[in-house]
Amino acid sequence: MINVAIVGFGYWGPNLLRNFNLVPNCQVKYVCDVEIEKLNIIKKQYPSVITTNRFEDILKDYTIDAVVIATPVFTHFELARKVLIHGKNVLIEKPMTSTSGEALELQRLAHEKNKLLMVDHTFLYTGSVQKMKQIIASDPGIGNIKYFDSTRINLGLFQSDINVLWDLAPHDISILNYLIDEVPFSVNATGVSHTNNNIENIAYLTVNYKSGFIAHFNCSWTSPVKMRTILIGGDKKMIVFNDLDPTEKIKIYDTGYNYRTKEQEKTERWEGVGEEDRRLGQDDRRIKGQDKLRFLVDYRVGDIYVPKIDSKEALFGMAFDFINSINENKRPVSDFESGLKVIKILEASQQSIKQSGREIILN
Repeated sequence: MINVAIVGFGYWGPNLLRNFNLVPNCQVKYVCDVEIEKLNIIKKQYPSVITTNRFEDILKDYTIDAVVIATPVFTHFELARKVLIHGKNVLIEKPMTSTSGEALELQRLAHEKNKLLMVDHTFLYTGSVQKMKQIIASDPGIGNIKYFDSTRINLGLFQSDINVLWDLAPHDISILNYLIDEVPFSVNATGVSHTNNNIENIAYLTVNYKSGFIAHFNCSWTSPVKMRTILIGGDKKMIVFNDLDPTEKIKIYDTGYNYRTKEQEKTERWEGVGEEDRRLGQDDRRIKGQDKLRFLVDYRVGDIYVPKIDSKEALFGMAFDFINSINENKRPVSDFESGLKVIKILEASQQSIKQSGREIILN
């Protein structure tokens, strides 16, 4: 039996408590929060759970095997550091830490203590994202992937410690890294703050790759409508993911385009024709160089396919993976590396915003 403590009982806390209690061979022994009112509510709903406003109570309890940290981002590093020092496994809500340096220090401690360090990128456990990965990995799938375009916008909630990219983009960046094997090369980002705290509430992030693949993220706390969409464009098919659609979250479009230059068209037209006829039929060679710059585009509009998706609760899948990874000593889907990659992109995006969108090379 894995005994778990949950630290932080805000918006996400009740969901974590409910799902971890459903995982086999796991029980939530503690919930810790600074607000006594929340703890009183927990005692009524879960009388067997010990509640405390003292984090030290959890650290000192040798029966606690794992700690789930669901507190504000700026507290993640120090709390997780203490958990690891006390020899306990740790799961941290996204984003894992405020800097990549902090994340690497936690990794060092986890390795030293031989404990699991995991980050909660819940979307990696959704049936929708797993289905997209399956489709992309299949043959021929959607072909060579050209672009990834994400929109995650809504009205609020304005945060006081992180900007809109750090708040909303981790979901979609983690999905991008999960679906695409290629390592990103650089980022550009722009953003604006409409409050007096200089924390961006609207931001746009572009992630660049050496192959020419490109990923774009649109994040906002100031939209009158809520949108959660991802468009993945391949040279054979395209995927549209709408997380707010209750019945058809994924649609695969057999849609695309082909292009060729005017010069290629002429070459194809005269294949198999005698040399003399070809010479007479060709345009003046003086404009042949221009033909390399001209191109023709053929558009293809085909069927739309809606795949069947597993409707399991993603948060349960994440909780199960955490506990199972501890028991089996295996690497979870949403592991440390997943969290570090997200933080490095977010760090670089912050640098780019402060430098008016300048390209920042990723290490």
